[in-house]
Amino acid sequence: MSNEVRLRNIEPNDLPIFYEQQLDADATRMAAFPARDRAAFDAHWATNILGNPATVKQTILLDGQVAGNIGSWPQDGVRLVGYWIGKEHWGKGVATRALAAFLHLVTERPLHAHVAKHNVGSIRVLEKCGFSLEREESVEVAGKDVAELVLVLR
Repeated sequence: MSNEVRLRNIEPNDLPIFYEQQLDADATRMAAFPARDRAAFDAHWATNILGNPATVKQTILLDGQVAGNIGSWPQDGVRLVGYWIGKEHWGKGVATRALAAFLHLVTERPLHAHVAKHNVGSIRVLEKCGFSLEREESVEVAGKDVAELVLVLR
């Protein structure tokens, strides 16, 4: 195992893996975002991600195996970035290396990221890649108030 992280275009066979990754209870707790059922997942990916030409999207590979996904999209007048790493790949530096590589693809600045305040791992990933805290806010997710941090890369 070389522990090599690479990005590539998303392929249809990646979607079932992404679906399974977003079902993990620990991952949804960390992200403070509920899992989608299959129909909602497929619709979201078809319309908002694969069907949106303004979205830059990539599959994250670890040693040639799908480890997650990363993307950037315009929303509310700013460009956002987000990623999802399969739980089995946490703690290996995958997110940090994937985000660092992705920042060479998406050069628009400022670039914003929203992260649950309790998700210290993701906050560290963003900070290692040059993001800094812009503000804290409370958002409603699935009927619950969630403390969220907004980090920005200028």
